[in-house]
Amino acid sequence: MNILVLHGPNLNLLGSISAQLGKRITLDKINTGLRRHVRNSDVTIKITQTHKVFQALNFIQRNRNWAQGILFAPMAWANYEYSIRDALKIAAIPTVQLLFSGGFHGAKKDNSIFSDVCTSTIIGTPEQIYIDGINALRENI
Repeated sequence: MNILVLHGPNLNLLGSISAQLGKRITLDKINTGLRRHVRNSDVTIKITQTHKVFQALNFIQRNRNWAQGILFAPMAWANYEYSIRDALKIAAIPTVQLLFSGGFHGAKKDNSIFSDVCTSTIIGTPEQIYIDGINALRENI
């Protein structure tokens, strides 16, 4: 199974956000945890983080025939980025939306413009929702 992981804007600063909350979570640690989780399994992942919409669109469009699933942490895009929403809808790849809670720019499922085009939404802290998202894709595809 091939899975795309798309980290939205400002997630490269996750370490700064988590430090303010007294935690030690960075994007590198999340990516390492994801790679470790899928090691020795049938899952291959491609990971990118961007602030730029055109790069996110290119990532989805260029990999649409390769991927069987997408993990997507939209961050601020959850409020306004309809071009990414359209790309996900057109690509028709099962997508798990990851929304942070617990002080990490909290969001609610009904506040995201992506909720109706995603297979499911997982809300929680970054330490666990990425692993839960991989597991959800593996169970539902």
